[in-house]
Amino acid sequence: MSAEKVTTSEKTAIGIAHSKLILIGEHAVVHGQPAIAIPFPLIGVETVIERVPGSVKMDSSFYHGPLHLAPESLQGIVQCVEASLEYLQIPCKDLLIRINSSIPPGKGLGSSASVAISVIRSLFDFADRECTDDELLELANVAETYAHGAPSGLDTLTITSRSPVWYKKENPIDYIDLGEDFHFIVADSGRVGDTRTSVESVARLLKSAPKRIQRKMDRIGELTHQAKHALERAGKHFLGHLLNEAQKELEALGVSDAGLNKLIYFARKEGALGAKLTGGGNGGCIIALAQNEVHSKLLAEKLRKYGATAVWPFVLKKQK
Repeated sequence: MSAEKVTTSEKTAIGIAHSKLILIGEHAVVHGQPAIAIPFPLIGVETVIERVPGSVKMDSSFYHGPLHLAPESLQGIVQCVEASLEYLQIPCKDLLIRINSSIPPGKGLGSSASVAISVIRSLFDFADRECTDDELLELANVAETYAHGAPSGLDTLTITSRSPVWYKKENPIDYIDLGEDFHFIVADSGRVGDTRTSVESVARLLKSAPKRIQRKMDRIGELTHQAKHALERAGKHFLGHLLNEAQKELEALGVSDAGLNKLIYFARKEGALGAKLTGGGNGGCIIALAQNEVHSKLLAEKLRKYGATAVWPFVLKKQK
């Protein structure tokens, strides 16, 4: 479609994206170890684009106004929009981009990547173009690089997937077939984490104590390999143990704070098979593995009463 046709279009274009969770492998994945991430469809983003004369404007819960005046916190999305418009040969004018997200930012749930993917899909829809996975990942990486410095790429891959993702840098992507359904609970500590700062702090640790920290990375890698096996063979008790072991390593790396630890230890005390932080840490969310559906609902309610600001029980379903 030509640029002229795009700018005279009266249609509304829509793009949606769900959220994601890292099950195991955070931080180590940035340094060459594998990680497992799972799609999290309970929360997501919808972007709607309309033709409105004037400069490109953004309308969201974080900011309303011209794209070029957006705050620092949205510069990754701004760059993603500009890169997508340039790629699609759409003039950077006469657009209103409405972003509606139910994903709390800074909680390790892939908010920035989900917003980026939703925006990109809406722009491709506006241009009447199909968006390939490669195009989507490349353009979303513009926002992710700004948000995280050196992103693993795992967020964008998982948000575009329906199955758990096995990811390792420089290796082909693999998808995990589950042996049975797994019942998880995600609980929000109520505090925003800073993935970029956490990633940078681990990188500094690796430089200052390379042998000791590399052992931690290798251990998380071993646990992630075992977790893949546990998911495929329906070893939920073993998976719970592995999540707990991974949490020990993350605590040793300094990315789990007192608020996260409090929720994690409470979940275990209330019968969770395993619990750990998910995402960058130092704020954000935890993920706990429940014994079954009934226990999942009970544990979710107890975590709410204990002080989690939001709780999402969900089932990771075996593909039929």
